Order: sequence, then C-alpha cells, then structure tokens
Amino acid sequence: MERLTQLLLPAVQTVNNYLSDYVLLFLLVGTGLFFTLKTGFVQVRCLGEGMRQVFGGLLRRGQKQESGMSSFQALTTAIAAQVGTGNIVGASGAILLGGPGAIFWMWVIAFFGMATVYAEAVLAQKTRVRDETGQVLGGPVYYIRAAFPGAVGRFLAGFFAVALMLALGFLGCMVQSNSISAAFETAFGVPAWMSGAVLVVLGGFVMLGGTQRLASVTEKLVPAMAVLYLLGGLAVLAARWQNVGEAFLMIFRYAFAPQAVVGGSVGAALKAAVSQGAKRGLFANEAGMGSTPHAHALANVKTPHEQGCVAMVGVFIGTFSVVTITALVVIVTLYAGGGPLHVAGSALRAEALGLNPSNLAQTAYSSVFGQRLGTAFIAIALFFFAFSTVLSWNLFGKLNAQYLWGPGAVRPYTLLSLAFLFLGTVTSAELVWGLADLCNQLMVLPNVLGLLGCAETVKKLTRK
Repeated sequence: MERLTQLLLPAVQTVNNYLSDYVLLFLLVGTGLFFTLKTGFVQVRCLGEGMRQVFGGLLRRGQKQESGMSSFQALTTAIAAQVGTGNIVGASGAILLGGPGAIFWMWVIAFFGMATVYAEAVLAQKTRVRDETGQVLGGPVYYIRAAFPGAVGRFLAGFFAVALMLALGFLGCMVQSNSISAAFETAFGVPAWMSGAVLVVLGGFVMLGGTQRLASVTEKLVPAMAVLYLLGGLAVLAARWQNVGEAFLMIFRYAFAPQAVVGGSVGAALKAAVSQGAKRGLFANEAGMGSTPHAHALANVKTPHEQGCVAMVGVFIGTFSVVTITALVVIVTLYAGGGPLHVAGSALRAEALGLNPSNLAQTAYSSVFGQRLGTAFIAIALFFFAFSTVLSWNLFGKLNAQYLWGPGAVRPYTLLSLAFLFLGTVTSAELVWGLADLCNQLMVLPNVLGLLGCAETVKKLTRK
C-alpha cells in the first residue's frame, strides 16, 4: 500500500491542485454569484424564511411519511452529508496549509454557495420522478437530463452518477472512516480494524433498512451532535476569550496577507489560502457538488421554493456555525496570543510538532480540556459527524446506482460501499483525501452545467 501511495499521490495532487486553483474556484464562485444575481440575493432575502421552516419542522419531527421524507428529515439528511470530517479535519487542514485566512475564503464560498444550493434544491424538487412502486427519486441526473435532452444529457448524467458513486459511496466513505479510526486510535488506543468492523455493522443496519430508517436516524442524530459540538467549542472560546478578537482579525488579515504566517512569497501564500479555502469549502458545505439535492428531492413540500430556502440553512449551519467554531477553537489556542503556530512557515512548524489535519483539532481542544478529554471529545464528535455523513452519502449513491442500473443494483452497491468503509480505516489518509478531492471536483462539472442550463427555471420558481 505504501508503494501504491508513492506512485499515485503525486499525480493525484497535481491534478487536484490544477482543478482547485484554476477551475474549481472560478466555477464555484462564478456559479454562486450567477445564481445570487439571478435570484435577487435569495440567500439574504429568504434565509429567515428557511429558518422558520426548519424550526417549525423540528417541532413536527417523527411524523411518518408514506413516501420520501419530511422537509426537516431531508434537511437533516443533507446536513448529515455536509457536516462531516470536512468541517473538522478539512477546516483544520485548510488553516494548517493556507493559514487562518483560508477560513475567510471558506466563508466566501459558502455565502455564494447558499444561492447555488438553493438552485440545486429547487431543481431537484421540480424534476423528481416516481418509480414503479411509487417511491420518489431525484437528484442532479434528472435536472441534467432536463437541461440537455438527448445524447449529451445522457452522457453528462451518466458521468455525474459514476463520479458521485466513486466520490461519496466509495472514496468518501473511506475518508470518513479513516478520520474516525485515526481519532479513536489517538484518543482510546482502539486498533483501526476494530473501528472499521464496528462502522460496518452499524452502517449496514441503517443502510440496508431503507430510506425511512435513515431519515429516522438523521432527524434525531444531527440536531443532537450539532448542539453538543457547538457547546464544546463555545466552552473553549470562553476559556480563551481574550484571544477571540485576535482570532477574527487573523482570519481577515491573513486572507489577503497570509505569507506572515504561511511563509513564502505573497503570491504563493495567497494562492495557498484561497485554494485551500475553496477546496475544503466545497468538502465542508458541498454546495455545487450535487450531493445534497438527492435529499432535498425527497422532501414532501408544497413548492420547490420552500425546500430551496431550507437547503440554504444547511450550508449556513455547516459552514458559518460548525466550521467557524472549529476554526476559532484552533486559532485561539494554537495561533492567537503568541501560540506555537503563530510564526512564518507554520506548516513546517506544525510538522516538527507532529501536528497534521487529523489531530490539529484534538490538540486545540486538549489545550483547554486536557489531553484525555480533548482527544476523546473530538473522537466522539468525529464519529457522529462522519458516521451520519456515510449514511447520507450511501443514500445518494444508491439513487444514482438505481438510475444507471435499476432497483436491483441498490443492495450490491450498498454491500460494496460497506467494504470500502472498512478499507478506509486501514489505508493512507493522504491518498484517500487526494482521491476523494479529485472525484468531488469531477462531480462539480456536470452538476454546474445542469444548473446553468436550467437557470431560467430556477428564476421562475423563485418567490419574489
């Protein structure tokens, strides 16, 4: 495996760097800006409407659906996909490689991404279909086909479906399980293979139980895990309150002058900050990637606009709440106040201290909670975040497997994804992240084309 990593990793990193530096950033921000203008800043006008729908849905959770999901269940399933290792390990990696300023660019991606995810949800609702049993099916493959009838649409939809199954169902599962096993090994000394076995058993129980079982799990799990994580982060910020102001200043200052902490030339440092923010921002909120529309397509709502507003709340929670808390905890403990990484070339300094994206958040929490409690807190948080992400991603993969090969492909696909879930716990983290980044970025291309091709439909469905 080490030899395979040595052979593949440089090539994967080269392609990823090109895509994130020269394609992904402009494509995501450009698409978000386009839909921001097309919908009249819907993320500003209608976020409050989405919040009211979400909290109203919280009071109605637990209601059984004949088919599909309730709007709240669809949101929690989407948030389960959005809030995973990207919000903890990904945000930590962005700071480590791009400096605290990378978080600013994650915010920029998220702000415009809220308009993109609105368009995704609206189109997923508009183009959803029912199979022969009456079950709801939906996702980007259907609005891609609507945007491009004929052979071009079939090719783009097929390309997207394959890329999604690789990115989320297989490689994505490996990323999540890899982070869980690393955290549990650090915190509790649990062997990686044992973590993998437990994940397969728990995951198999939910994944093989169908959409209704998954929706029932996510609507209970997601609110609880989000609240607990945010409370833990606020406790750290309260303990380091004197560094909070400086942390915010560092985020804004190093967004445009990151060389002071990253090192190197101004251009190279700025490029690292922006590209890390874009790359990890995509993985953290998934706006424009085409994953969460699968959940929003299943929501039982009166109009597509309603679910579009709810979808924006998912990006807001994932980035402006969870990612921001993670970032502030890392910065107030390790960067601000003369922290050990507040030096030029902090990535090299971190390497010398044995810090990496997988253990940076654990180190930050441990500086306040103590080594044992800090590592345990992040390990448990990562387990719930990553496990819920695996469940949602498996659902998204199954919907695309069914689109390509029919209902008979669903169970074999699930069993294969469980095998990858175990494999991720015993595979090189660097290579897994690199391959997952590559497939995530490939998903963006056909999805964005489908969104732009249906832009007029989005505009017509947007409530003025």
